[in-house]
Amino acid sequence: METLSADLERKVKALVSGGYYPSKLDVIKDAVKSLFRENVELNINAAIELYRKGEVSLSKAAEIAGVTTIEFKEILGKRGIIREIEARPTVEMDRKLKKYL
Repeated sequence: METLSADLERKVKALVSGGYYPSKLDVIKDAVKSLFRENVELNINAAIELYRKGEVSLSKAAEIAGVTTIEFKEILGKRGIIREIEARPTVEMDRKLKKYL
């Protein structure tokens, strides 16, 4: 990870030495939390990437993005991201269909 600019480093040190934060890491954690809280699009982008990598389910990705599952599906569609849907084997589907007919 790259270092902070001299100006940012100075501000972070001032916050820590002034007792506003216990450490530089705590300042950075708070800043990142604020960034995600203020920039909704970043939450959506992060959720999409986690979903695309298979690290989270569709519903968890929607939660991370701060939208409903239906809205998240729409976002994926608008961005041209194809969802992979796992289908059941034909034999199993036929058996269930016969059960109800």
